Amino acid sequence: MKVLNRYVAREIAAAVVFALIAFLALFAFFDLIGELPQVGRGNYQLQHAFLYVLMGLPGYVYDLMPIAALIGTIYALAQFAARSEFTIMRASGLSTGMAGWMLARVGIVMVILTFLFGEFIAPKTSEIAERWKLQAQGSSISQEFRTGLWTKDVIRENGLTGESIGTRFLNVKDVSPQGQLRGVRLFEFDREFRMTSMVTAAHADYQGNNTWRLSDVTETMFSVNVADISAGTTTKTVPARDLVSEITPNILSVLFADPDRMSAFGLATYTRHLAENNQTTERYEIAFWKKLIYPFAVLVMMAIALPFAYLHFRAGGVSLKIFIGIMIGVSFQLLNSLFSHIGLLNTWPPLATALIPSVIFTMVAISALLWVQRH
Repeated sequence: MKVLNRYVAREIAAAVVFALIAFLALFAFFDLIGELPQVGRGNYQLQHAFLYVLMGLPGYVYDLMPIAALIGTIYALAQFAARSEFTIMRASGLSTGMAGWMLARVGIVMVILTFLFGEFIAPKTSEIAERWKLQAQGSSISQEFRTGLWTKDVIRENGLTGESIGTRFLNVKDVSPQGQLRGVRLFEFDREFRMTSMVTAAHADYQGNNTWRLSDVTETMFSVNVADISAGTTTKTVPARDLVSEITPNILSVLFADPDRMSAFGLATYTRHLAENNQTTERYEIAFWKKLIYPFAVLVMMAIALPFAYLHFRAGGVSLKIFIGIMIGVSFQLLNSLFSHIGLLNTWPPLATALIPSVIFTMVAISALLWVQRH
């Protein structure tokens, strides 16, 4: 049985890798075509476009792994059936449960690889690729916004700890690819949303430990004491000052990132930040649960592929099965994206929104297995 397990695992793994490489080549070609119009902008040359496309491939590995697992498994099982190997395996005592366990062992390895790509490799390479592209083009992250970048923060008694004593709104004209903020404006309010101060700074550099170093700072303080009208406002200018804030470069980068390209840890951190500032979190909560659940779609796709081993076609068997597998994989991706939008519009529970597509296709796989066993 160990020899059989290794043989099946080797054939399925080879087919999955082949399907994945084919998909990656196709998507890389289309991405490169899309990048060509931007070649020549600033210092962005053809080699930068190739590098940008190459750095985006780990993200496609994460996205395409379930489809590649489906098509690769269908191909391997169809080859077993065409060569009557699967018939011999069944005659030797291979039950449907044992066949499913053989596929599951291969699938678990693919689940782990998918999770590693989605959590560690793809988010980092995507971030590096975007930064390199902006540097080569001489652009900044926030240029697409007419009034710059806006975000919200909570003011606490002891910086990051203690009771909330107000709210801070941060406006940044420019965010460089290196993370430096330029044209900074801070609007601070007390608990009753009365403005207490307005701070402007030429630029801000992150020092670590949630601390920003503001340079060329002008601070205007407003009196919130209605009884003391004579207090008025006071303005002071200092060369530099530190600002302790929950806003970090990682949180700022989230504002420009596709949630589906972020790591689960990054999504959890940003969701917590939004919740603390009483902002909507549904979009990022759905993305968080999808990030955790999506790798297990590999097992669902392989379960759907198993019934194909029991089907026998007189002609065009392998090609027809692969075509059906491609249609199933595309349907799963479309349904997964569709439920994300429907769940967001209808405020469905994020966990249920992420689970429903996989549950539907799991039921399809179980139904197909029961059908082939009866026939």
